[in-house]
Amino acid sequence: MITASRFFLWLAILGVSSAMLVAAGFYLHLRPELPAVHQLLDTRLQTPLRIYSSDDKLIAEFGEKRRTPVTIDQIPEKQLQAFLAAEDSRFHEHFGVDFIGLARAVVELASTGQIQSGGSTITMQVARNYFLTRDRTFARKFNEILLSFQIEKELDKRTILELYLNKIYLGNRAYGLAAASQVYYGKPVSELDLAQMAMLAGLPKAPSAYNPLANPERAKVRRDWIIGRMEELGYISGEERDEALARPLTARYNSTHTEVNADYIAEMARAELVARYGDSAYNDGFRVTLTANSADQEAATRALQQGLEAYDRRHGYRGPVGTTNEVPADEATYREILDSYPKVEELYPVIITGVSDEQKQATAWSRHLGEGFIPFETMTWARAYRSANAVGPEPGRVSDVLSVGDVVYVRRQTPGAAAETATNNEANDQGPTLVDSETPVVAPVSMALSQIPDVEGALISLEAKSGAIRALSGGYSFSQTKYNRAIQARRQPGSTFKPFIYLKALDEGMTPATIYNDAPIVQEGSETEPGWRPKNSGGEFNGPTRLREALYRSRNMVSIRLLQDLGVDETMAFLDRLKVPTGDLPRELSLALGSGSLTPMDMARGFAVIANGGYDIEPYLIQTIENSKGEVLYEAAPAILCDSDCDRLRENRPDPMVGFPAVRVAERLVDEQSVYLLHSMLKDVIKRGTGTGARALERNDLAGKTGTTNDQKDAWFSGFNHDIATTTWVGFDQPETLGFREFGSTAALPIWTDYMREALAGAPESEMPRPDDIVQVRIDPRTGERAAPEQDNAIEEIFRSDNAPEERAGNGLSGGEDDANLPRNLF
Repeated sequence: MITASRFFLWLAILGVSSAMLVAAGFYLHLRPELPAVHQLLDTRLQTPLRIYSSDDKLIAEFGEKRRTPVTIDQIPEKQLQAFLAAEDSRFHEHFGVDFIGLARAVVELASTGQIQSGGSTITMQVARNYFLTRDRTFARKFNEILLSFQIEKELDKRTILELYLNKIYLGNRAYGLAAASQVYYGKPVSELDLAQMAMLAGLPKAPSAYNPLANPERAKVRRDWIIGRMEELGYISGEERDEALARPLTARYNSTHTEVNADYIAEMARAELVARYGDSAYNDGFRVTLTANSADQEAATRALQQGLEAYDRRHGYRGPVGTTNEVPADEATYREILDSYPKVEELYPVIITGVSDEQKQATAWSRHLGEGFIPFETMTWARAYRSANAVGPEPGRVSDVLSVGDVVYVRRQTPGAAAETATNNEANDQGPTLVDSETPVVAPVSMALSQIPDVEGALISLEAKSGAIRALSGGYSFSQTKYNRAIQARRQPGSTFKPFIYLKALDEGMTPATIYNDAPIVQEGSETEPGWRPKNSGGEFNGPTRLREALYRSRNMVSIRLLQDLGVDETMAFLDRLKVPTGDLPRELSLALGSGSLTPMDMARGFAVIANGGYDIEPYLIQTIENSKGEVLYEAAPAILCDSDCDRLRENRPDPMVGFPAVRVAERLVDEQSVYLLHSMLKDVIKRGTGTGARALERNDLAGKTGTTNDQKDAWFSGFNHDIATTTWVGFDQPETLGFREFGSTAALPIWTDYMREALAGAPESEMPRPDDIVQVRIDPRTGERAAPEQDNAIEEIFRSDNAPEERAGNGLSGGEDDANLPRNLF
């Protein structure tokens, strides 16, 4: 008996020794390949790229994984306890491995060939999530155990728990506790109640099986078990347990809550980050702050959308976007029909379910809003579209516009807005009153008939003295098309280009009082070249005209004669000096009328140079880039406007340890006297010329220029004060006429005015300071010469002191060649 006992004892010792030798062998084999634990603290969590406005509002988030790293101190204690109760109740007692749980996993592996329950502690999960694969093999499990011992040896428990809660996957693209809190409950971890904390703690075990969105019943069972377990472990009281168990499920999917409607600039920033950092831009947690202010950006988006909608309404109703004969039907059928019609901005697709001329309304169903009604007052704009130049008669009843089964787009209205809609539309053509998208839906919902505009546009607003982009919108809806017209559309600028020709003339010594003949121009054709007979808008000619008047009245004949005197090649060289792109501009007299192609951004930048007094600036969008640790990787340097000795400023080289320049030197490109004279002339465009619509802003510091191209295919307005330069463009993506009643003043200027009203709200007037050698002289408006003291019709004009007109005889058309007020060529 003693012999048998000794035999089994030695056999046990041999077995243990053999196991230890095998374990030691595995350790010696695997230990060199294990990563160093300190790498955990340097690990970059795959955190998305986030883009913010200059006033720190979220514009966009890019990246496959939603994650917001948090510190352990930011997590409520009960949330930590919920995870411990669910995943590792002995976390504070073990040294990385819970041998009871591990033994259970070994038995499962031996009996089934698979590890069912795992037996993993939180420390082991950290080891696996950060360093190892998820393969269920013995070698991986052994690695996991060894690494867990190392982690526990080198890191404290709270650090381990923080690493765990920032790494775990919790379903619906949510990685880490903070992201999951936002995804499922739309609020930070600190605001969760106990039931919600327990729900999140139940997700690591099986993010799909216990997902409250996909499997609410199973998720509730798991939640309730964790709440009970927390009470068993003494984390909560019985009263807290009962209260939490009584809580209903409140989880719902919350997409990333962006605070600014700025998809076009978000995409510009994303593209620049990818160009700088490659695919790591999506995962390394970059925080990008843009130059755009949220209020200005929202104003730009709103102004452009409303302006395009106003144009669209002026040209009539194009009919339903679809039809169906499945009316009446149940909601499931309606939903299936509408699935192919996306919501576009604040326009909702609906099915017309009833039309009543007696009640003066149509009934409708929306998958977003449910049941609703469309009052006839919101349809009175819907004259039938016939062409860009013609619409049908005003509708007299609902059935003139809508039929049962029509699929149309509507806006949601505030309660009581329908009665005011017709009056408001007639007064300002801005459409029905809008509501916040978060306003609760109460059926039936009041709706207003609308339609998605076919026309497109762009708006760019720049800080004139730095080039910082204050706001930018590249089209009606980024969800419809990613094509950014602000920077990609190359269009003819039309008369908006004329100020650059006039600036060249002023730079050459001409004055606002210089006389040019507004008379017909005829260039005969040949067998190979067609003739050219340009004309003014309206077709009339005014004869001898001062440059000031020719500019604010946008006289084409004067611009052509002016360019001929200046010389096309010399003018192109001047444009190169101004850094206006000339690659797509014609080297012929049609340049004076804005032929060729420029982007809206090109025009905005050119007008910013004029606005700031003649200094070279480059538009930029990104103000700072920070890494996940909050370290500044890039910061846009401030611009310094430089008149002379600019090379000295450039000697302030970038610090190689910082990687970005301390300053950006903006050299003077054209003398300030010429620019000041042009400012004065462009102010008259608003005071008495084609831009009088901007007088609604009741400011004296505004200047600008309208532009309309041949056949009204493009409409422009570029305007500024000394601080802000803004350009708006309206047209079709495939150029076609906007209609013979549409001009820069009707299609583009209202958008500019609506934006600038908000961008300049509360800002003092800002005008370019008057240079010392500018003088004011009374002149004869017919001749541009100095007026006689007793002349009644004299007007005030400004000049450089060295070329102000002298008193002289004559009518202004018979002076000598040295007369500063006469051009070299009158044709």
